[in-house]
Amino acid sequence: MRALVTGGAGFIGSHLVDRLLAQGHEVVVFDNLSSGRTEFLAQHAGNPRLSILHADLLDLGAITRAIVGVDAVWHLAANPDIRYGMEHTDWDLKQNAVATYNVLEAMRKAGCKRIAFASTSTIYGERVAVPTPEDAAPVLPISLYGASKLAGEAYVSAFVGTFGLQAWIFRFANIIGPRGTHGVIVDFVEKLKKDRTRLEVLGDGRQSKSYLMVDELVDAMLLVVDRAKEPINVYNLGSSDALEVRRIAELVLDRTGQRGARIAYTGGARGWAGDVPRMLLDTTAVNRLGWKAKRTSEEAVREAVEAIVAERW
Repeated sequence: MRALVTGGAGFIGSHLVDRLLAQGHEVVVFDNLSSGRTEFLAQHAGNPRLSILHADLLDLGAITRAIVGVDAVWHLAANPDIRYGMEHTDWDLKQNAVATYNVLEAMRKAGCKRIAFASTSTIYGERVAVPTPEDAAPVLPISLYGASKLAGEAYVSAFVGTFGLQAWIFRFANIIGPRGTHGVIVDFVEKLKKDRTRLEVLGDGRQSKSYLMVDELVDAMLLVVDRAKEPINVYNLGSSDALEVRRIAELVLDRTGQRGARIAYTGGARGWAGDVPRMLLDTTAVNRLGWKAKRTSEEAVREAVEAIVAERW
């Protein structure tokens, strides 16, 4: 199979590329390197089954040319920082919604029929049951990032219905692990590097969310694409439990040897505007397909902290 991975030099994308190459597939990475890093793929230097295109998804011509001859698209490229959209309100629109439309339009033109799309738990907002199943309603995101991803899901669904594509939509929990470029663990480590006496935690530290290691996420995505056969397939991917942010702060302080640092909470239930304080996905559907997270959220965070500290401290 010849696969194109948008965002393939990024955190999640590079781990997926590792696995696809290990399975013997030919892989085209399409990445503007805004957050991705070529060193994440350095271990594959010289591999004739890997090609890397430094280009932007907002260039419809470039992505259309790249998709010619591709059997399946793994669309992982997106703005990785939800908070960035607070200052640049059109960024998520462009990098998530418009970019997804361009991928789909390029697929239509090139005759490629299969797409796996990385969505997010933030599309649900906070007016839903917790744990949250895939058919939860109303779906009312409270961040621009969540809104743009929901728009992307809608475009995927429309192209499936109108042009006969087959799609897999994955709604991720918080994904963590080696090569992480953003998120709470990275934030904490970088803050401590600047001031080892004080760790600022946004909100009251009681925000509770599900965390999943990136290797298990890749396992889940590959299994779902292999086993789910409907024209459009929507699955939550996450662990079956959650962990509070204040516990993550403690684990980072412990691993970095900064146990005497003061944890300073900024206060309030949210870490930032658009933050959903409590997130736990119902993963019954993917469990029935044969996948279940092996690590608890705390086990995943402990392992990810080890990796991030080793890479950045």
